[in-house]
Amino acid sequence: MRAVQLVEIDKDLEDREVPTPEPKDGEVLIKIKAAGICHSDVHYRDGVSSVNYLPISLGHEVAGVIEKLGPNVSNFQVEDRVCVNYMITCGKCYFCVKGSEQFCAEGKMIGKNVDGGYAEYIAVPTRGIYKLPDSVSFEHAAVMMCSTATSFHAIKKTRFQPGETMAIFGFGGLGVSAFQLAKAFGAREIYAVDIDPTKLQLAKKMGAIPINAKDDDPVEKIMELTNGVGVDVALELIGLILTLEQGVRSLARFGRLGLVGITLQPFEVDSYEAIGKEKEIIGVSDHLLSELPFLLDLADQGKLDLSQVVTNTVPLEANPINKIHHQLKKFKADIRTVIKP
Repeated sequence: MRAVQLVEIDKDLEDREVPTPEPKDGEVLIKIKAAGICHSDVHYRDGVSSVNYLPISLGHEVAGVIEKLGPNVSNFQVEDRVCVNYMITCGKCYFCVKGSEQFCAEGKMIGKNVDGGYAEYIAVPTRGIYKLPDSVSFEHAAVMMCSTATSFHAIKKTRFQPGETMAIFGFGGLGVSAFQLAKAFGAREIYAVDIDPTKLQLAKKMGAIPINAKDDDPVEKIMELTNGVGVDVALELIGLILTLEQGVRSLARFGRLGLVGITLQPFEVDSYEAIGKEKEIIGVSDHLLSELPFLLDLADQGKLDLSQVVTNTVPLEANPINKIHHQLKKFKADIRTVIKP
């Protein structure tokens, strides 16, 4: 089968022919119809976060059609439309039993620890796949498995309540999903912080209050717009020292900052202010299996407009995929690009 693989760290991906996987016990073979390109893929390519082996097919946002059943599979059929949770988990360890599968003792992430979605086929255990409503496209389902699910988990972790205010730092795929969810859950005002005029224009069109961080200090602007109060919840979705620090400073008393963007660098916190205002800094890692059916149901009801998230598609070829990776590294990519094999 065709695959686009990472062969050498910090190098462009390559077109390769690799064997089609065979589904093992409890697994299914999925013909991939859509695979999202996530900023995390660039981190894996660059070696910021390590992959398990080389060469490897990246890609952890996957949706497609079941083509073959492995032994002992009874709850799915050939031709079922499905989407794939990117964590392969054991279902037996302390964290899995607790419902925090992202910390599974034996967990593996597709596209990082095992071959992922930059290919024609993928074999995965049925524990992590979900039947896809006919109303939800493959492209939209693929990105739901990461950007939408992670945004939802961040909103839950920060204990967002109806009537509260929110600042979203980074209005890409995660940011657009976070906005739609916060709006659906009753946010009073949502501030979208970015430097890309196109993304800020979309934010305004969707009903957010756009803040161009190139023109204004986001913290000063948020304080001005909130009469010096700040926001109840801030989500940092970029992974830059600057925006992490701005996220903390933008919080109101009892405000909660959800850290989603990845960086290896430490950032500074004014401990006196954080203590005095009882601010909270909350790490957000991936999402829970239990959250995915709820999101699929929201999409099926038309309460998530994922056409605002998927703004570009490319074929399963190294050159266009590498181009998107370079754009993501410079924070100049479309909101979400999806590969259509």
